[in-house]
Amino acid sequence: MAIERTLTIVKPDGVAKNLTGAILARLEAAGLRIVALKRLRLTRAQAEGFYSVHRERGFFADLVRFMTEGPVVTAVLEGEDAIARLRALMGATDPAKAAAGTLRKDYAENIERNVIHGSDGPETARFEIGFFFSGAEML
Repeated sequence: MAIERTLTIVKPDGVAKNLTGAILARLEAAGLRIVALKRLRLTRAQAEGFYSVHRERGFFADLVRFMTEGPVVTAVLEGEDAIARLRALMGATDPAKAAAGTLRKDYAENIERNVIHGSDGPETARFEIGFFFSGAEML
């Protein structure tokens, strides 16, 4: 198995509910190591840039509005098959369809307010990590 890095975001709903520590603890307990971490409030321009792949989709404006409504916590995670492992821990985007014991099943309200983001592949992970972190910030 390959050691990978991936990005996760505890979204504004997760931060507002004080779930950041619980979510990060579950990720660490699953063997993912936090190599960079920061809390910030996305500007509209940042949210639009980060989610630019969704620009033509009908939910884009709502997604940008949601992601800028409060602080988020971004983290770079490292571990064996980190991308797939994080995605499995998160569960389906729609918490109603997420498996029991996943973060979204346990903490999310709905498909839009689903507490966590994770990179969906190696290229996406590289882009997303670089969007928020410089190499010097990852230890």
